[in-house]
Amino acid sequence: MTQTEARPQAGDTVRGAPSGESGVREKGLGGNSVGLMGSAVIGISTVAPVYCLTPTLGSTAGEVGPQMPAVFLAGFLPMLLVAFAYRELNRVMPDCGTSFTWTVKAFGPRLGWMCGWGLVIATIIVLSNLAGVATSYFWLLAGEITGNASIAALDDNKAVHIVTCLALIAAATAVSYRGMTATKGVQYALVGLQLVVLALFVVMAFQKAGSGSFDTGVDFSWSWMNPFAVESFSAFTAGLSLAIFIYWGWDACLTANEETTGSAKTPGRAALIAMVVLVGSYLATGIAAQMAVGSGDKGLGLANPDTSDNVFAALAGPVMGPALGILLFIAVVASATASLQTTFIPVARTVLAMSAYEALPPSYAKVHPRFKTPGRATVMAGIATGVFYTVMTLVSEHVLVDTIYALGLMICFYYSITAFACAWYFRRDLFRSARDFLFKGFCPVLGGVLLTAVFGKTLYDMWDPAYGSGSAVFGVGSVFVIGVGLLALGLVIMFITERRSPAFFRGEVLTKETPALVVADTV
Repeated sequence: MTQTEARPQAGDTVRGAPSGESGVREKGLGGNSVGLMGSAVIGISTVAPVYCLTPTLGSTAGEVGPQMPAVFLAGFLPMLLVAFAYRELNRVMPDCGTSFTWTVKAFGPRLGWMCGWGLVIATIIVLSNLAGVATSYFWLLAGEITGNASIAALDDNKAVHIVTCLALIAAATAVSYRGMTATKGVQYALVGLQLVVLALFVVMAFQKAGSGSFDTGVDFSWSWMNPFAVESFSAFTAGLSLAIFIYWGWDACLTANEETTGSAKTPGRAALIAMVVLVGSYLATGIAAQMAVGSGDKGLGLANPDTSDNVFAALAGPVMGPALGILLFIAVVASATASLQTTFIPVARTVLAMSAYEALPPSYAKVHPRFKTPGRATVMAGIATGVFYTVMTLVSEHVLVDTIYALGLMICFYYSITAFACAWYFRRDLFRSARDFLFKGFCPVLGGVLLTAVFGKTLYDMWDPAYGSGSAVFGVGSVFVIGVGLLALGLVIMFITERRSPAFFRGEVLTKETPALVVADTV
């Protein structure tokens, strides 16, 4: 399949089966809305570096001690390897369905559907958590600015917390609904703010470390960069699972490929730029924080169980001072809010693609005539997020925490399948050149194997009730029940969908030979 064959012109009818059988039309998204920089910013925003570091700096230090920077690097490796798979697949199939579309073409409709489900459910979990974090920091920030502890305490009021959370979800849904141009403008400001504040925190943490301001501070050691110094394999995999989470979301660059200028190459380049910015930010922050306050569990130490799940709230004042410390609270709100808005991009466009290829009801394939966005899919993602968070919060905060822990399972699931799909799809090209072998075969397979190993080890560890919040269902860890249960729910929905859309599951709609349904590029 050549690049020209994969890019039908606007208005063409594209069929995955012989004439007269099931067919689908191009999706109608607005092309050429985002350039290289805008696409990279969307990738960084979806990951939300400040938001990700808030709960994981301390948690990772608690698992692996001073080797936290090494584990951050180790988590970057499989993500980088999988990013090569995304780049190569996007070159020949720039389709907003990404993992779903590519896996269907490589392995068939059922595994492809489940891969799409993994992305969708992981995104819903993240959206709900983002909204919750943004809400908590909103009230903390309000309390800091006013100097009124009772205002900050409003976050502890479950009704106030839920209403504020739903308002943030509604606002993020509205911005995403209005299209990539609106999204891009908001993101430049929010991403720029959080990166500037994070850089300021790093500089001031290094200054505090140099002056020995805190008793728990330690001198830098190159041993921090050695992942083999972690005390146990279980501790390493637990830390690695957290590290993989903090990189999740960079593939939002790819789901916006049909709306990107130069859709065959720009999204892949943007994803790699985003990854480099992220790993640099994480390493700098991790090393600076560890030098300033250490990785122990006493005082301001990163692994202190009283503060490890919200490190920046504990370090903002001591490291940056009362006045500048407020900026860190603002950065967390900006980071979570920015990611809340851009994270709608992958879920809405994956649902759009699944609907366009008849893997979901046709109503989700509707594109707004003015904004050129998957309007119904975006709204439904917002509703699903609001309902999910509200129910989980009312049922039990422990259940909500365990759902977030189960997220790593979903991420490893669909990333690894996509990586293997790349190698299988290009299997006849692998020995044409060293480049093809490296980037279409070796790197994706290695990344897939690493993520599969993490998936298996995490699944094993989740069986223990001690994993996550410590709750259990009939003696089995609730994180295991939630993680496996969500994947099983996907199977149930898939079988129901198969009865309503048999053509897709018979392989008549989307095959390896089906041209990608994209908007014609002007570049």
